[in-house]
Amino acid sequence: MKTIGLLGGMSWESTQSYYRALNEGVKAALGGLHSAKIVMVSVDFAEIEALQHAGRWDETAVILGDAAVAVESAGADFLLICTNTMHKVAQQVQAQIGIPLLHIADATADVLEAHGIARVGLLGTRFTMEEAFYRERLEARGIEVLIPEQAERDLVHRVIYEELCLGRIEQASKSAYLDIVQALARKGAQGVILGCTEIALLIQQADTEVPLFDTTAIHARSAVEWALAG
Repeated sequence: MKTIGLLGGMSWESTQSYYRALNEGVKAALGGLHSAKIVMVSVDFAEIEALQHAGRWDETAVILGDAAVAVESAGADFLLICTNTMHKVAQQVQAQIGIPLLHIADATADVLEAHGIARVGLLGTRFTMEEAFYRERLEARGIEVLIPEQAERDLVHRVIYEELCLGRIEQASKSAYLDIVQALARKGAQGVILGCTEIALLIQQADTEVPLFDTTAIHARSAVEWALAG
């Protein structure tokens, strides 16, 4: 079994979902008392969040790059960044290490293709929804990406940082998110990407008939496959 490297803490609320999913995936595949081999560095999200909103992405890349080097040095065979937004600096992080970085958007695109999804809605932080670094990975695979209207994007972003990253689950926010999912479906989305690792804490597939693609679960399943391959 290969050792999975994690950059976590962005936020720790979703990182614990990764840890559970990785171990459950290995146990399901191998049975018995098997669990995932994991090396993790968990950063202080307050520091990262402040730099994000100040537009100081190069500084976040330095922090994550240093953390990635530590993960590799501890014996990881490949790396996951346990957040969608920070894949904005994935290329800089990859340049610092000699092990592969398993990109969350690529893993998601694989699943979308397997489900025959050609047009998909995207929920996430403002950075993920509005900037090109995430959408272009999907578009390069021939998948059209739809994003919510401006007011809806503002709401989605606010709920992530002011509620979900703090472990707060509010019914009003859940209802608002589900309304946005339906709006994307009316625009032609065949499914909706939960493109922030905290969103699955708020809405799940049982809440809507619109197919939801939970990037945390997808990323973790892909990592388990990598860990057990060969």
